[in-house]
Parts: sequence; C-alpha cells; structure tokens
Amino acid sequence: MRAINYKALKTRYKIQEISIKSFILMIIMLITAPALAQKADRSKVPPLGKPKKLSLPAIQSFELSNGLNVVLMEKHSVPLVHMNVIVKSGVVNDPEGKSGLASMTADLLDEGAAGKSSLELADQINYLGVRISTFSRWHKIGLNLHSPLSKFDEALKIAADILLHPDFLQKELDRIRKEKLTSLLQWHDQANTIASVTFQKILFGENHPYGRPAMGNEASIKSFSVDDLKSFHRKYFKANNAYVIVVGNITKAQLVPKLESVFGKWERGDVPVVKLKDAEQVKKRVIYLVDKPGSAQSVISIGRIGTKRVTDDYFPITVMNTILGGSFTSRLNNNLREQHGYTYGAGSSFDMRHYPGPFVARSSVQTEVTDKALVEFFKELNGITKPVPEEELTRAKNYVALGYPDNFQTVAEIAANIEEMADYNLPGDYFNNYIDNVLNVNAGDVSKVSKRYIVPDKMAVIVVGDRSKIEEGIRKLNIGEIKHYKIEEVLGKKPQL
Repeated sequence: MRAINYKALKTRYKIQEISIKSFILMIIMLITAPALAQKADRSKVPPLGKPKKLSLPAIQSFELSNGLNVVLMEKHSVPLVHMNVIVKSGVVNDPEGKSGLASMTADLLDEGAAGKSSLELADQINYLGVRISTFSRWHKIGLNLHSPLSKFDEALKIAADILLHPDFLQKELDRIRKEKLTSLLQWHDQANTIASVTFQKILFGENHPYGRPAMGNEASIKSFSVDDLKSFHRKYFKANNAYVIVVGNITKAQLVPKLESVFGKWERGDVPVVKLKDAEQVKKRVIYLVDKPGSAQSVISIGRIGTKRVTDDYFPITVMNTILGGSFTSRLNNNLREQHGYTYGAGSSFDMRHYPGPFVARSSVQTEVTDKALVEFFKELNGITKPVPEEELTRAKNYVALGYPDNFQTVAEIAANIEEMADYNLPGDYFNNYIDNVLNVNAGDVSKVSKRYIVPDKMAVIVVGDRSKIEEGIRKLNIGEIKHYKIEEVLGKKPQL
C-alpha cells in the first residue's frame, strides 16, 4: 500500500481553493464592470485625432545612358521591389477607325514575347513567384512588376522581353479578339456599363477619344491585324516616350546596372504628338432615358465636364466632393441610402485627366423610386453650392487628411502615387505637403469650386431602366427634356462571335 503524501495533498487543495476564489472574483468583476464604467455619450461623434504630416523617403530621379527617365524611392523595410514602366501613349492615340488598338496592344504584350509562348511566360512568372501585368489607360500603356528582391533580376529580364520584344502572335490575337467581342455582348445585359458608355458618349461625343469605349467596338476589334499591333508598338514604344518607377529594397547603385542591362539599348525616336480639343460643355439639363425592359433597378448618372488634373482647384474640389459624394458619410449617400433607403450606395467623383474629364454623381436605385431619387440627387447638387457649415467642412478635411497615409502602405501603392506625380509633373514635395494643402482649404474655397463645377441646371442626366415603369414619374418632375435611347443605339448591335 502506497504511503499518502499529506503535505502534497494539502498543497494541491490549497491551489484549487485559490483558483476557485480567483474565478469567482473574475465573474464578479465582469458583472459589476458595466455599472462602474462611465456611461458613453452617444449623442455626438467622437472627436478625431489631429492628422499627422506624411513623411516619405526621398525621391531620386535620374536617367539611363539612353535618356530613359527613372524615378526611385528606396524602401528597405521589406525585401520587395515594385516596378512600373510607363509608355506615354494610350487610348487617345488610337488611329482613326481603330478605336481599341491601344487596349489590344497592351493585352497582347504578355501573350508571347522573345520567342516564348504565353504559357511559357506564365510558367516562368509563376515559378519565380512574381507578378507581371500590362494595362492601357487614356494617355498611357504600362507594365507592372512585383517581385521579391531575390528574384528581381530574373523577373526584370522577363518584363523587358514582354515590353520590348512582344511577338504579337496571330492565334493570341484571335483569342483575345474573341474575349473582347464576348465582353461587348455581355455589356448589353449590364445596366451599369450601359449607363457609363452612354454618359461618356453624351458628354464628349463620339469624335472625342473620351467619348468612346477604350476597348473599341465590334467593327474596330474585328479589323485589328498583327501588323496594326506591331505598327502601334514601333511608333510609340520609344525610350524618350517612357519612364520607369521603382520602389523597394534596392539602392540606386544596385538598380542602375540592372536597368541598363535590359533597357539600356531601348531606342529613342520621333513620337507623334496627339493634341485634343476640349469637349464642349453641357449647356442645359437633358434626361437621356435608355430603355432596359424588365430591369429591377434604374442606374442614374448625372454630370458634366469637370476639370483636368493639373489645376489650382484640386484640393478644394477634393474636400468639396468628399462632402457631396466622396465618402460613406457624404450627403448623397446619407440621403439616398441612410435616410430614404432607395439604394445600397450613392456617390460622386471627378475623373481628372490630362484634359478635363467628367464629374459624375451616380447610384443604382429601386425602379419604383427612380423619380424620387432624382429629386434627392438635385436637392444635394443644389445644396452643395450653398455655404458649407464649418463643422462639416472640418470633418471632411480630417477624413481626407487622416486617410491619406493609407495610400502609401505597400510598395505597389507608393509606386502608383509616384506614377501620378510623374504623369502630371507634380512637385517633388507633393506627397509630404498634401495633408497641409487639404487642411488649408477654407469654406470660401469650397464655395468657389462648387459653384464653378456643380451646375445642376446644366447637366446630362442618364437613366438606364424600364421605361414603361419610370418615364411617367420622371416626366412629372419637369426637370428637363427627355430623350429616348435603345441599348443598341448606345452599344451597337450585339456582336457576332
């Protein structure tokens, strides 16, 4: 028979007793804590903290031996490198009758290059664990590379081949062509796309690049040949018509020889310059009703031509639009979503480009409240032209200022912001002064830009919805002439695949 260790047993029960007491004490504290805590004051919004000034590492600018511009920001906190290569020609450079050529060229860049097929390129990229993508915009075509530092050399060679030595294979052109035509076919069922295409067509006209879909139309897409792509590439892909952005864990001394090895022989050359005329401003309020029978919602887009990116009004516009429709707590969203429940969301934006782009206020609303939603839209559009209360102004400025550093969390985000700086030749201290520039906006500034750019009685109003259910209510509002469109009048006939 084993001897009983009474001392150990006594200690064991004492520990258990302490544990039970501790448990009971914890329960008592949980029960009484709410009663002891100070009651929260929910009658007003908690005060925001003071925005901190953004302080980024220095931006270095230099040229390679062939004059190719490079912008570098060293960021040594993570072993990553992000690179954007930008060619300063895009959708606005599409030749007459070939709308969508820039888009197709960008899409074909990584579908076979330097003798490697699209599958071989994809295998190499996946094996390295990097990301390479191409894109086109109104005024540029670009390539993005995101890579671990250890794989950057190999990834850089692949990226250079894609950018400088694309093969433009016929079979890949035929495949991408079919994908684009399929997208055009799908657009006929997408009310938001119908509204967007109608809006830009009405605002800018079909003779202006901003007034046409960047992807092109059925006729132009079917007309593209391999020679068209090669010609566009030869004409615009020149070292003196491009620049490189690099952000990451790399120094200038390390970066220069790497870039020289792949881009140093990139040729310079004459590049055609495209100059656009400013589109004619909207002169009166007209409702363009696009009939989409059976639609459960109406898509509303209201706007006019705004301004270009380089303007002294940029910061006042940013604050003003935050109040109007640029945030979740904006007037438009609060009115149409929170107060009336007409929609899941409503907002507004200024798309600022090299030339004046569109201002638009938009939402998708329930069919039966289309007319009521229009009333509330114009209530807020008219309201923003009146003096803004100081508290609301301060809240909007703090919203923009406090959120601005979020745009610089990753190397890819930093590169995108530097790209914008390079696109519009913004000053080198632009980012670090951004918050101060926002906070310096006053009520007079907001009033000035709201009256200049928000002119409610001179706006295009696009409504895509079931005409049989919404036209009568809209007509009774008597807010402007109504013009009717069918989907095919906007998008063309459904393409034959």
